[in-house]
This record gives sequence, structure tokens and C-alpha cells, in this order.
Amino acid sequence: MGISRHAKAHWEGDLKTGKGQLSTPQSGLLDNTRYAFSSRFGDEKGTNPEELIAAAHAGCFTMALSAKLTEAGFPPTTLDTEAKVDLSMEGGPQLSQISLSVKAVVPGIDETQFRAVADDAKQNCPVSKALSAVPISLKAELAG
Repeated sequence: MGISRHAKAHWEGDLKTGKGQLSTPQSGLLDNTRYAFSSRFGDEKGTNPEELIAAAHAGCFTMALSAKLTEAGFPPTTLDTEAKVDLSMEGGPQLSQISLSVKAVVPGIDETQFRAVADDAKQNCPVSKALSAVPISLKAELAG
């Protein structure tokens, strides 16, 4: 049996002037966190679906990379990942690009090995698989 997680969304009003709240009851991380048209398409404070997808992707990829590096005999010291999710408005709103960028401290590994493991993690983390309809790029850099 698998693991199931859930989130809740509540919305009031029309798309442009309405507002909503997102909650993650299991973790409590989001508790009626505000989201709206202006936090998605403008710069008003609040979250939005693309930011949450970016957070999920950064977290999933980083965990997958840690696991794959450890399996390859190179447990990482640190992994710092940024995920950027682009929303295009051409032809209607759609996710157009996801960019992953990771800086890693991994003792004993060379650039070629690191890049191969990072590419594998990008292709095979569950969130990357779920988002496979969107082009995903990866910049993987060894530091230190």
C-alpha cells in the first residue's frame, strides 16, 4: 500500500477579485494560507500553485539525488536546490518550463559521475515523472 497525502483549497468569489486559502491538515504547514489571482499573476503576498509545485519539485529531486548519491557510494554533505516553474500565458495559462539548479558538496565524486547521478535523479524522482509533460532542465554544480 502506498502513502497518501492531501491538501485542501477553499475559494470565494470570481477569478480576478476572489480569494482563497490552502491548507495541509496532515502537516499543518499551510493553514488557511492565502492565495488569489493577484498572488499568482501579480506580486501580492500569498502563495500560488506554481510556487507550491516548485517547492514540491525541489524537495523531491533533492531527496532522490541524496538517495542515488548514497547508493553510488558518495553520500552528500550538502545539497542546495532551487526549482523555478514558469507559467506561460501564450495560448492560455500553462506550465512552460521547470528549471532545477543544485549546488552540492559530495566528497570523492568527480563532475562526470555527479552529473550522471543528478540526471538520473531528475528523470526518476516522482515529481519529475508527474510533471513530464513540462520541459525540465537541470544545472548541477559541485561546490567545495
